[in-house]
Formats: sequence, C-alpha cells, structure tokens
Amino acid sequence: MTRFISALLFVFFMAPGPAHAMASDWQQDDVVKVRLISDVNGVGQDTTVSLGLEVQMAPEWHTYWRSPGAAGLPPQIDWTNSQSDTGNFNSAALLYPAPKRYTAYGLETIGYKDHVVFPIDAKLRMPGKPLNVDATLDLLVCSAICVPKNFHLQLMIPTGAAAESPEAALIKQFRDQIPGGVDTSGLVLKSITNDGHSLTIDFESNFPLTNPDIFIENDRNISFAAPATTLGANNLSVRFVVKPADTLPDGTTLAGMPLTLSVINGDYALEQHVIAPTVTAAVQATPIEAPSLPLGLAMLFAILGGLILNLMPCVLPVLSLKLLGVVSHGGRDIRVVRHSFLVTAAGIVFSFLVLAAVTLLLRSLGLAFGWGVQFQQPMFLVFLILLLTFFAANMWGLLEIHMPRFFADNLDKDYHPKLAGDFATGAFATLLATPCSAPFLGTAIGFALIAGAQTIFLIFLALGFGMALPYLAIAIWPRFATTLPKPGAWMTKLRHLLGWALGLTALWMLWVLAAQIPWRLAVFVGLSMAGIILLLALRKTEVSRKLVRIGLIDFVAVAVLVTFAGSWTPKPVAVNVDPLWLPFDRAAIAADVEEGKMVFVDVTADWCLTCKANMKFVLTRDPVAQRLFHDDVVAMQANWTSPDPAITDFLHQHGRFGIPFNIVFGPGAPNGLVLPELLTPKAVMDGLDKASKTAEP
Repeated sequence: MTRFISALLFVFFMAPGPAHAMASDWQQDDVVKVRLISDVNGVGQDTTVSLGLEVQMAPEWHTYWRSPGAAGLPPQIDWTNSQSDTGNFNSAALLYPAPKRYTAYGLETIGYKDHVVFPIDAKLRMPGKPLNVDATLDLLVCSAICVPKNFHLQLMIPTGAAAESPEAALIKQFRDQIPGGVDTSGLVLKSITNDGHSLTIDFESNFPLTNPDIFIENDRNISFAAPATTLGANNLSVRFVVKPADTLPDGTTLAGMPLTLSVINGDYALEQHVIAPTVTAAVQATPIEAPSLPLGLAMLFAILGGLILNLMPCVLPVLSLKLLGVVSHGGRDIRVVRHSFLVTAAGIVFSFLVLAAVTLLLRSLGLAFGWGVQFQQPMFLVFLILLLTFFAANMWGLLEIHMPRFFADNLDKDYHPKLAGDFATGAFATLLATPCSAPFLGTAIGFALIAGAQTIFLIFLALGFGMALPYLAIAIWPRFATTLPKPGAWMTKLRHLLGWALGLTALWMLWVLAAQIPWRLAVFVGLSMAGIILLLALRKTEVSRKLVRIGLIDFVAVAVLVTFAGSWTPKPVAVNVDPLWLPFDRAAIAADVEEGKMVFVDVTADWCLTCKANMKFVLTRDPVAQRLFHDDVVAMQANWTSPDPAITDFLHQHGRFGIPFNIVFGPGAPNGLVLPELLTPKAVMDGLDKASKTAEP
C-alpha cells in the first residue's frame, strides 16, 4: 500500500500539467479593471516578448483608439521604471485592434466597449534574462461622464523556454484584429479623388462587405467626420465620401496631405498609407437614402407645415397685403374674387416650385442649401428691401404695379390689372415665409433635402399647397370676401397705414443687412431707399418723369453696387453682449456634459422672427430663464445670420435645414434632445428635466 501511495504521489507531482498563468494582478475599481498578460511563460532567447494590456469595462463604458475622434484620449503607459538593468526592458510598441465608432453628446468618437486587449511588442535589453515590467497606466473611460484612471502594473517573466501561456490565445485573438495589409484584409484600394472639400475613396473586397467603416489619420491634426458610405454590386465594393469635421485652417488643403486609412469590415481590417491627391472634378456620390418615412406622410406634414406658415411671425409683415386684398373685394363680383384668390394661390405654389428648382441647382453645384439660407446673402436682402420699398410705395399711391403686356393682352380687361398684384402677393408671402420653420415643416424639409429631385419637387409642391389653402378656401367660398363692406374713402387711409407697416419691415431687413456688411454701407442702402420714395413722390409734381426715371435707376444701382462691395468686405465677428449666453462651441458640449451639466443650444439669426419670438416670450421669461441660466445649465447661442459651416453642419447632423432650432444635451440626453420649432415654457422645462437625468446603465 505504501509503495502504491508513493507511486501515486510521484505521478501527481511529476506528470505534466497545464501551463501557469502569466499575468499581473487585476487592478480595478467600480467601472474598469486592467492587467498585463504575456503569451509566454518564459523569455526564451528572443529579443521581443508579446504582452497584452487587458481592459474590462462595465456595461456602456468605453475607452479610446489611438486617434479618439472629436473627444477622448488613448491609453498612455509609462515604462520608465522598467528601463533598468534589473528590469531588462528596452522599449515597447502599443498596438491597437480595429476600433468602432460611437456617437456621444453629438460628437463622433472612436474606441472600444466592454472588453479589449491592446497587444504590446516589448523589446528586451538582454535576451535570455528575466523581464520585470513596472509600468504606470493612464486610461480614460467614459459613459455618461468621463473618468481618468491611473493604475500601477507589475509583471515578471522568468528565464526559460518561451512556452505558450494560457493567455496566448486571447492576445492572438486581438492581435488578429489589428488592421493589416491586402493579404490579410481582402481589401484593395482602387482610387482616391479630391474635389477640394471631400475625399472619395473606393475599395474592392474579396469578401462580402457587411457594415464597413473608414477612419482617416494625418499629421496635421485634421479630424474627419463619419463617411457617407455606398456599397456596390454584391457588396464587393464600397465608396466612402469623407469630409473634414471642421473648416480647414487658412492655407491648409487636403492636397498632398499624408493620410493613414484604416478600413474596418467585421473581422477584417486594412491599414494603408496614402498621399491625398490634388483637386480633381467632384465625384457624384450616390444620394443618401431618405429617412424611413412614407412619402405620403411626409407630404401630409408638408401641407400642415405650409398651412401653419401663414401664422408664423415671419409672415406677419405680409398680412397687410392679405388684409387689403380681402377688404378690397367687399361687394365685388364673385367671379372676380375667385380669380383673384386663385391667382394669389398660384403665386404661392409657383414660388415654392422655384425654391425647389433653386435647391436642386445649389445641391448640384455642391453648395450649402437649406430653408432660409438666402437671407444670409446681402444681395438677396437688398432685393427684398427694394421689393418692400416698391410695395410700400404702391400702398401710398406713389406707384402702380402692372402685369406684363404679354399676360395682360390675354386676360379679361375688366380685372386683369389687379391680378399682377395678387400673384405678387403670393410670391411675396412665400419669400417672407422662408426664414421660419414651423411645426411639421422641419420634418418635411429634412425628408426632402436628402432625397431625390422628384421627392424635392413633391414636398415643395405640398408646402405651397398648404400655404395656399386659405386662399383656395376663399376661392371656393368667395362670399366670405364679397360680404365685407364696400371699398370707400376709409380704404385709402388703411392703405397708407399698411404701407407704413411694409416700410417698417424694410427697415428691419436693413437692420439684418447691417449685421452682414459694414454698417456705413448699410446706411448708404437705406438712403438709397429713401431716395427712391422721394423720387416716386416727385412724380406727382411738375418734375420731369424722365429725370425721375434716371434718378430711380441711379438709386437702385447705388444700393446694389454698395451691397456687392460690402459682401466682399470682411465683417468683424460680433461679440456676444449678453453675458448669460455663451458663443456656440461644439467641442465644449462634451466637456460640459461630462461634468454633469446640461447644455442648451439656441440656433438663431437676425432675420428669423420666429427665433426672436421664442427668445422674447419663452427663453427670457421665468420660470424658463431662471432654470436656463442656473449653474447646472450652459446656455449657448449660435448666430446663423451669416453663413457659418460649423453651424450648418451642426443643423444637418440633427436632420434640420432651417431655424429656429433648439436642442438640449445632458447626462440623460448625450446625443441631444431636439425641441419643437415653436417653444413653450413646458417644452423647454421638460427638455431640461429629461436631459438632467443620468442615463440608466
């Protein structure tokens, strides 16, 4: 029995067993734990040992890639204590597996969630000698907030054969995810073109592509936004269209820039170094697919949005023309009333179709487009000021607006002169409606502007139909207008009063113009408008009509030329005189939310009356103001009076192409909570409450 027990013990102790784990102790807290691991149990005779930094994070927490994106920091390891004779450590290269893209606080970040191992190639000072690793790790991990972590890691690998450790398979699993070459990834770069604003990069694949992504690095700290991705036939090719995330610094171009492309396709990844080519003709990318919204529902939203536009503050200045149009039909023939309102409705619908055509033209030229962006152009504002001036002069009896002869000759002589004004009223109402975004309108416009040409025309047609509905209703039931009192002497006084309303609107447009060009030039434009009114008044006197006509042409030419010069004159950046509102800073949103604060962003413009109404009646009144300007809320204001690519991209990122636009960020809404176009105290307070609540883990 004794011999049997001795033999059993000998077998137990001497028989080969599993390899011993080669890893440091876990260093951890409540959200993350880390350790160093080795793929061998001994250093062997090689000059390099394969290690791994293993990171395990709590659910919904993540850390960062070597290029973290718009925010974040990659892992930083200090090996200083290991670089001694006893440590036998020379240097190390930290390698990065293929990352994923995450959106937080409205920003794109790149990194890893849950579990990741960063392979490490550690070089020894003296092969065959033990390796003593004594390192300090700085690691940033983020969820609703970001927390920097610091860990002290120690690992000793003894002398002996470089036998595979139990951790070898884990290190190999993540080492295989490091972007490699064509042979391992199955991806081949076919072409790269540069149109001056974006890069178009085409790849082919030996394997079907599932959800490919591309990350672009460079040596000039230029960040690139998420790509627009288009898969080719059988998913064996892909086109990425990538733009810089922000406007390039002055003097910086993409041409000639060294780039590192990392293309990720599931378990396969390619890393390739290229030089961005010189500018070539813009590549026509496949249009982005429209949101999953039925076309019929989008058109219904457009009709409702167009109808509500009649009640928007932006359209209030043209109510004088509408009111006068209704009053002037008192006691008139039903046929005349019906034709008049049908022509006004036609003016509205026609104007919306023109807007659709202009939108398509701008998009084909690669220019910025959106709802109301024409008010960012000084020349358009001068055109509108001229139009308002002539309409006011018409109200004061200084000018008659007649329909062109080729139209007039084919219409009933009894009422055709009035039709020119009716059509112009519809077109004018549309022009003044375009700065504002109404309920349902933002959804419809967002659907249209990323769709094809046919959809754009259908949505804009529905918008025009919706805005024209009140006029069509009177055309169907004209007795509503004919039962009003007949025009008389009282109507002349009403015309003069409404003319002053249009004149005040022209002054408002002049104030908007002064925000875009030097104020002295805006004063010249204002004086030109006053000169036009004066000359039109002189037509009623003995002054030569020829002299008046020459003067009118001169004043209009001066206004246009002065504004043209002003549009090329740099306008100093306006300083925010209200200390309660901070200037828009997209990059600061993430940092503020990380501190547990809410960020309220108000995108406004001097030409947006709905924005002004939101500010006056909601944002500056208690209880909203008391909550909005509290210590835990950062109130930012983005002024879109003049073109600003950063603000335009911010709007487009959230599916909006017009203003007003208000959004709240916070621990409970890291990607932002969009508020209605027309603000109410309840909508703002509810939005702040939702954003303040920390997201559930």
